[in-house]
Amino acid sequence: MSYNAFSHKPSFAKERHTKYWLRCLKTYLPTGYTSNDSNRMTLAFFIVSALDLLGLLHDHTTAVERDEWVSWIYHCQHPNGGFRGFTGTISREKGDGRWDPANLAATFFALAALAVLGDDLRKVKRRECLTWLALLQSPDGSFGEVLGGNGEIEGTGDVRFCYLAAVVRSLLKEKEGTSKATLSLLGKLSTEGRSTRNDEAMVNQESIRGTLHWLVNRQTSHLHDEEEEDEYPVTEPVMPSFAAHEQLPLIPIHEQPPPLIHALDAPREPIPPIETLSSRGESPHILQQDLQWAGLNGRTNKIADTCYSFWAGGTLDILQKVHLLDFDANRRYLLDRTQHIVGGFGKLPGDPPDILHSYLGLAALAIMEEPGLKRLDATLCMSVSAMEHLKGPRLAE
Repeated sequence: MSYNAFSHKPSFAKERHTKYWLRCLKTYLPTGYTSNDSNRMTLAFFIVSALDLLGLLHDHTTAVERDEWVSWIYHCQHPNGGFRGFTGTISREKGDGRWDPANLAATFFALAALAVLGDDLRKVKRRECLTWLALLQSPDGSFGEVLGGNGEIEGTGDVRFCYLAAVVRSLLKEKEGTSKATLSLLGKLSTEGRSTRNDEAMVNQESIRGTLHWLVNRQTSHLHDEEEEDEYPVTEPVMPSFAAHEQLPLIPIHEQPPPLIHALDAPREPIPPIETLSSRGESPHILQQDLQWAGLNGRTNKIADTCYSFWAGGTLDILQKVHLLDFDANRRYLLDRTQHIVGGFGKLPGDPPDILHSYLGLAALAIMEEPGLKRLDATLCMSVSAMEHLKGPRLAE
């Protein structure tokens, strides 16, 4: 009897994943994590949120333990706003603040971990945090990661910090609604009627406009190597090429060409079976061997990587187009190729599990509604139930 690759249904080893995450939570991490000591807040979020996605956080932890973790997170809160990545920089001696800065990424992970642990965020230094957040914005509209000793912004020029700033602002401002509002957050901040004067001073029209222009300018027309340009005759004037780290000229948003995503608005069509995708006459056997495990990559000519099943799948989910993914092939890749025998996921087939890829592997499966996992809010990469918790009583005005 021949083996039918497409009838194979790999299993999600929930019990092994549970043991993996409980080891991460309640025992020492391997020595390879030593260099990540300053990223403890990030690791803490992945661990508690993974157990939450598995629906087992409250079954395998006590209320006393969860309260202690909440207290540790607040111990990492900086008196001038934001959160540290760990407590190793705290000193009893007052002095130069450059050795003890708040960190934008740590602030996001701290707020997200508090939400997962059921905290109401009332102890967050909201005003201080929003003021600090405004100071992280550069004149060009981008955001940095930390403030240096002289108040200079460090770590600018990375679009991920704009995302983190928008999410932090959303978590501290929004009183109701789901995190889908984050998608239009930059546009809402200048128009929401319930802002106070202090909040309006923190995030005003100019700062939002600057961020919007900076984000638009991340687009680049540099699509191929310069030495290849002469191979194609130019018959019409074209826009000059810019490297990815260079800025395009500022063009008013209303003058930008329409986005080339009109196909996304088309009615939902069923994805053709993977066996029919050959356009070059390959045999079905070759297709089955090559395509039964179809993960996702992050760039052209890169191999599949566990985390990109979330980065790509989560983006499609936010756009409400996740049905465009081949769930079966992606699921087989995750569960047959990168799911580890001891639990967790490796980055690539054969790799040992690590906390980042193990969490994003779970998140990718949750997007595809894997039985045994909670539903995921892809916008903030945490369970829907954790976000719904924040719909209740929130921060005081």
